Amino acid sequence: MRETCESLRGLLHGVPYLLANLANAAAYIYETIPDLNWAGFYVLEKDTESGERLLALGPFQGKIACTVIPWGKGVCGTAAKEDRTIRVEDVHAFPGHIACDAASASEIVIPIHKPDGSLYGVLDLDSPRKARFTEEDQVLLEKLAGIIEKESVFP
Repeated sequence: MRETCESLRGLLHGVPYLLANLANAAAYIYETIPDLNWAGFYVLEKDTESGERLLALGPFQGKIACTVIPWGKGVCGTAAKEDRTIRVEDVHAFPGHIACDAASASEIVIPIHKPDGSLYGVLDLDSPRKARFTEEDQVLLEKLAGIIEKESVFP
């Protein structure tokens, strides 16, 4: 775990470009964590017509993804609205799950915050294996999210 965290920190440290950091973080996580079929970010935006909150697709690795996640919907929207990590053993049993990739069976979503503590978006990982994400994975991924928060320059 320590090596994984130090490697990500080294990759992001001193890079003043948020998009580059998110892209490299997604690629690093996708290549480092086994049994994933998707790893990436959704960022908090406002709907251009209604002004309501939503999550828009950010940098990722994996198959084509949903472009927009409604606020409070699916695993990502719920994690963002509740501002907490959500780990789901079987996404098909999650109420209101949004199936961007039918091969996904389990998911974990971790909020990402700006330095002022406000929500920036979420880190989302999917696996084709049910119950893929453990408590130990959650601890690691929350640490990685903290590194992304600390080493990135947010707007």
